[in-house]
Amino acid sequence: MIKSLLIANRGEIACRIIRTARDMGIRTVAVYSDADAKALHVREADEAVHIGPSAATESYLVADKILAAAKETGAEAIHPGYGFLSENADFAQDVIDAGLIWVGPKPDSIRAMGLKDAAKTLMDNAGVPTTPGYIGDNQDADYLAEQAGKIGYPVLIKAVAGGGGKGMRKVDAAADFADALVSCQREAAASFGNDIVLIEKWIESPRHIEVQVFGDSHGNVVHLFERDCSLQRRHQKVIEEAPAPGIDEATREAVCAAAVRAAQAVDYEGAGTIEFIADGSEGLRADRIWFMEMNTRLQVEHPVTEEITGVDLVEWQLLVASGAPIPVQQDELSIDGWAIEARLYAEDPVNGFLPSTGPLDRLFLDADRIETGVEEGDEVSPHYDPMIAKLIVHDETREEAIAVLAECCEATEVWPVKTNAGFLAQLLHQPEFQSGDMTTGFIGGLDEAITAKPELDGGTKAAVAQSLAANYADLASQQSGLLNFRLNSPHKDGFTVRVDGGPTTIPMDGSEMAGLMPLASNEFILFDRGFAYSISRRATGAGEGAASDGAILSPMPGKIIAVNVAAGDAVTKGQKLLTLEAMKMEHSLVAPFDGTVAELNAELDGQVSEGTLLVEIGLAEIDAGEDSE
Repeated sequence: MIKSLLIANRGEIACRIIRTARDMGIRTVAVYSDADAKALHVREADEAVHIGPSAATESYLVADKILAAAKETGAEAIHPGYGFLSENADFAQDVIDAGLIWVGPKPDSIRAMGLKDAAKTLMDNAGVPTTPGYIGDNQDADYLAEQAGKIGYPVLIKAVAGGGGKGMRKVDAAADFADALVSCQREAAASFGNDIVLIEKWIESPRHIEVQVFGDSHGNVVHLFERDCSLQRRHQKVIEEAPAPGIDEATREAVCAAAVRAAQAVDYEGAGTIEFIADGSEGLRADRIWFMEMNTRLQVEHPVTEEITGVDLVEWQLLVASGAPIPVQQDELSIDGWAIEARLYAEDPVNGFLPSTGPLDRLFLDADRIETGVEEGDEVSPHYDPMIAKLIVHDETREEAIAVLAECCEATEVWPVKTNAGFLAQLLHQPEFQSGDMTTGFIGGLDEAITAKPELDGGTKAAVAQSLAANYADLASQQSGLLNFRLNSPHKDGFTVRVDGGPTTIPMDGSEMAGLMPLASNEFILFDRGFAYSISRRATGAGEGAASDGAILSPMPGKIIAVNVAAGDAVTKGQKLLTLEAMKMEHSLVAPFDGTVAELNAELDGQVSEGTLLVEIGLAEIDAGEDSE
């Protein structure tokens, strides 16, 4: 049995593996970059080794540094987690050649499933149903266009080395094919160093169904049933569940059996996931579910499978890597209840899902199971994936699990980093999701209301006002930074304050008091339905200047690629002010409320640092005694 384990990963992934390893009596070794010197996974491991600068390309993705850390600490085995080097066959081989135990599939299995075209051919030969389409060496543009016509539009052009939604283009008509092909190949070459593509029939009502499989070195392969990961945004999973809603036993048996054949075809060992695309236009049917790809690693969403089966997949990984057989036979596995997972990200859905980084001054999470790599007081770094946590619930029925998870998302409190908690809660309340009638395009088809921050309702406003009136003196005496805080005098309708920078009146009617988080900058934070609302004194007197809430700061280092306003311009809430290019994405920064551009510090093509004041929006003059809503 493995006695010491180096985890070649970070964050919640590393923390998840450390937890099981500790329970098994295995000594754990963490690795960390400059940015992660004080990270939770470093604090939880028995030992930690620094491996380089913050950029993953100079630390977590450098195989030689990982191997050197294992040698330095005497680790017997390396677990790659998921992401980074987890599906790198060359790294797996390097680990084995170094005389260490690789906690994952054999390098040849990784290679066999690494390219979509080769994997699809392999699956065809193994009797696993694959999506109708073209795979081949002939990459001539005219020939590919001819094949697309034979398949029938719409079609999907897909990079054979792709992943994460990159190198993919839907084409609706023959006239659009040539441009889409060039664009797809260019992106594939830039992202993966490989511009070869395949063409598949576009599925009009796609659902993403995947099957957890597990193999060992004794020739055993089992499945642990299916997951539904259809709720996606830009090909990135948002909410996952197990089992899949609407699947009957015959279809489940057919799909899971196909997944086992797929794993057997590559002599698979360890944890893996066979991903299928299903045409859900007539419900889930075995003859309308096709192989898409295999992920030769543990998946982010593996906890929902663990919850319904009672299995610890990381424990299985460590046992199998040590040479043991899978602990149970297929007929000993069964489904118990329903599990759903939501990915809590540091991002701002209100502003185009702009990534949010910085300190976690407030972090409160509530769920049956929480997978996270941060604690209150830690920071969300701009260098890595912005996931804060996974919230997982397990209940007897799907309806009960949805209701509990929605409550968990609504109870989330994070500040000052912005999150998608409120967005997740609103998704869970959507009738189509609750009925199980959703596709991978469901989120993209929703209107902007799904990402909008709700206005505070009357009852909440009343509770806030009552809390301010009853608790202000006590709060001020405890927080020296609040000594200069002054609410506008209440009038017959209540207090006039700023909510998220916009002036409003909140009434006083004796409602139950609301909980507020005091800050040292004359400000309170109200957490409501997964959203954070800034409550502060509204500037009403002459000469008080623009509200500090109107300061538009650069959320991360980047380049200004568009400036849409000038100093002195009148702007409306939500109006685009400028566009920042950062982290290989374009981020639109918008006005937080109606007002005037009081200051403009952004220049086209200018490079800016995180926290730089780019635009200052001043409030439009409003009578303090009026409710502005």
